[in-house]
Amino acid sequence: MGGSRKIIIAVLILMVLTMAGVGFYYWYQNRYYVSTEDARVTGDIVRVSPQIAGKLVELNIEEGQNVKKGQIIGRQEMLSLPDSSLEMAIIRSPIKGVILKKQGAVGEVIVPGQILAMIADPDKLYISANIEETKLERVKVGQKVDVTIDQYGDREFSGAVSSIGQAAGSAFSILPVSTGGNFTKVVQKVPVKIELGSTDLKLLPGTNAVVKIHIR
Repeated sequence: MGGSRKIIIAVLILMVLTMAGVGFYYWYQNRYYVSTEDARVTGDIVRVSPQIAGKLVELNIEEGQNVKKGQIIGRQEMLSLPDSSLEMAIIRSPIKGVILKKQGAVGEVIVPGQILAMIADPDKLYISANIEETKLERVKVGQKVDVTIDQYGDREFSGAVSSIGQAAGSAFSILPVSTGGNFTKVVQKVPVKIELGSTDLKLLPGTNAVVKIHIR
């Protein structure tokens, strides 16, 4: 009987220590960090469009291809175009970067504003993290950030907060705001831009990340 009592006491002590350890962990994480899994690798994506309307006769790009600024990536039909407009029928890459998406097809008639390709500079990718409004006051520009990217498992990257959004993501929603009587308050999130340190690894825009911002 005495042995059973000792076992029960030991189990209770172990449970208390475990709960205390878990409680301390969450207290420590909340006191010294602001963390979120609502983050992803992104960059400033440039959309390539034609300058004039006309038939697309060349589009010499593939997704994943590297291009240089000013490189010719496509041509439109030049028949009946005056000499002064020939350059406008040539489609060039506006930046140095990598082709993320190819949307045009040779043979179709294209018009200004139509997206033929999307390009991003892989050297200028960053992390966009959505931070809850209740935690935002503790986030400051320049704070150190630990980043893990799903693409590379548990490998940790270093970064720093470079800017904090001036509006919650909901401010840009195309959905109307409800004015009815069934309003449910939802914690809003504000985008925070995190610049990554230099790395030789290839990061893919759109991949998920987890960030831990050092606030102390």
